[in-house]
This record gives sequence, structure tokens and C-alpha cells, in this order.
Amino acid sequence: MLKELRRKERALTTEEALELLGRGEYGVLSTISEDGAPYGVPVNYCVDGGRVYFHCAVEGHKLENIAGDNRVSFCVVGETEVLPDQFATRYESVIVSGHAEELFDAEKQRALEGLVTKYSSRFMPEGMRYIEAKAGRTRVFRFAIEEISGKARR
Repeated sequence: MLKELRRKERALTTEEALELLGRGEYGVLSTISEDGAPYGVPVNYCVDGGRVYFHCAVEGHKLENIAGDNRVSFCVVGETEVLPDQFATRYESVIVSGHAEELFDAEKQRALEGLVTKYSSRFMPEGMRYIEAKAGRTRVFRFAIEEISGKARR
């Protein structure tokens, strides 16, 4: 579902927002603490079939938050350029939201392979060995994109 923006002239189409999401290098995953406080952390990720996948350690603040409230927001910023003489910035960004769920077994493996493909495609054999060695110390989550909004000043 495409979320409406205040600055409609800067809105990206759903296709453009998905393209930016797919090519982003990292994103900031935001979760909600038990006391309602927001918590944002940069993560590596990959996208496949309208879902965002990310991995993490086996414990930590974001995992505690997801266990208590699995709603997440995820922001990716693409290319930027500060325009000092115009007191402005050229930018492109996308924000998606959904509900995170942990993956196991074959789905977890496919997601980890997706991450290796995105970030280290020239090293797939080494990446597969890395997954095998680290999978027990890694948790993997996904969320379906329930809302998306993209914005750019070009």
C-alpha cells in the first residue's frame, strides 16, 4: 500500500520506491521498546518478493523489542547531494513498514543466501561456508511490505 505524502510532487511511484529499496546498501530498522520508546539501528538487508530480510545476533535490544511488538519501520536513503548555495539537498529515500517474523530452516538459509548474493556475489562458495559456520549464531527475520512511501528531490 502506497502511503500518501505531504509533498506530492516529490513522491516516487511504488515501482521507483521498490527499485530504490532493492538497490540500497543498508537501511535503518526501527522498532518499539516495551516502554514505547523508538529504537533505530542500521542493518544489512535484502529484498525478495515484496519482503525485506535481515539478520542479526542471537540476542540484543532490537530482538527484545520485536518479541514485545513486532511492528517495524525501515528507511533507506539512496543518493544524496548537499546543495550549499541553495540551502537544500538532492536526495531519494524510501520508508517501508510491516510486521517482523523470525525465519527458520530452509527459509532462513534462503534469506542468508540472498544476503550473500547481494553483498558478496563474487564469493558465493566462501559465503556458503560462512553461512554454514555462523548460522547457529545468527537469527534471521523478514517482514512483508505493508506500506511503502518514497520521496526524492532530484
